[in-house]
Amino acid sequence: MKRKYFAYPYIVWMILFIAAPMLFIFYYAVNVDGVWTFRKCWETLTDLQKWRVLWVSVEIALATTAICLLVGYPIAYILSNMKKSVAGFISALFFVPMWMNFVLRTYAWRAILEYALPDLFGIPSMTGTLGAVLMVLVYDFLPFMVMPLYNTLSKLDKSLLEASRDLGADGKTTFFRVVLPLSVPGIVSGITMVFVPAITAFTVPALIGNGNYNLYGNEIEQAFKLLAGRGDYSVGSTLSIILLVCVLVSTAIMNHFDKDKEGGSIL
Repeated sequence: MKRKYFAYPYIVWMILFIAAPMLFIFYYAVNVDGVWTFRKCWETLTDLQKWRVLWVSVEIALATTAICLLVGYPIAYILSNMKKSVAGFISALFFVPMWMNFVLRTYAWRAILEYALPDLFGIPSMTGTLGAVLMVLVYDFLPFMVMPLYNTLSKLDKSLLEASRDLGADGKTTFFRVVLPLSVPGIVSGITMVFVPAITAFTVPALIGNGNYNLYGNEIEQAFKLLAGRGDYSVGSTLSIILLVCVLVSTAIMNHFDKDKEGGSIL
């Protein structure tokens, strides 16, 4: 049997669950109640409120990504200098919480921030604050930053570090002139893998932010919920297309900097 036959199930899967839904999104963006029209699509594209929500989502996603990078890089660097057996065990611990349902984890954090911490330390409930939203987003997406970085840093040629020290460079110079530039593919992969889901998150803002922070994912959800009952999918579909463009741009940037596919290969 030719090996190409094994690819057929994956091709069928991609057609049914990737290509077909995308076609439906484009179809409903320009088809309202069976009438082909760009009016609703254009109204959505020119709605400044929708762009403000997108901008706020980008700001929060960038903040989440920056925190994950600042926290995740030292963790990945330390893991890359450990024995592989120990580093593998610790790395697996990062994914243990992900075995639990995402919504259940968010509800658990809500209970911690709203009841547990106030009862223990006598502080007000943290839910409904930007800090709480960022904290939970960082908790959820930190593994997606750590693992590409660890995968890249663990593959660095140690002889380059030895050569740098032999040439008189101290630890700081070696890090900034050798390690950091060589870890750019992992950094770019981690940034992309955190930024894209962070900008689309709607469970965390809804449950932890108490609706005070309406992000782009919430905007899409509300558009479908409020208008779908009247058979109007145009607004939600148009917003989804804008998000799709953002994802494609982020992916193109990642591919440009990660040509060898090393940064995110572990995932």
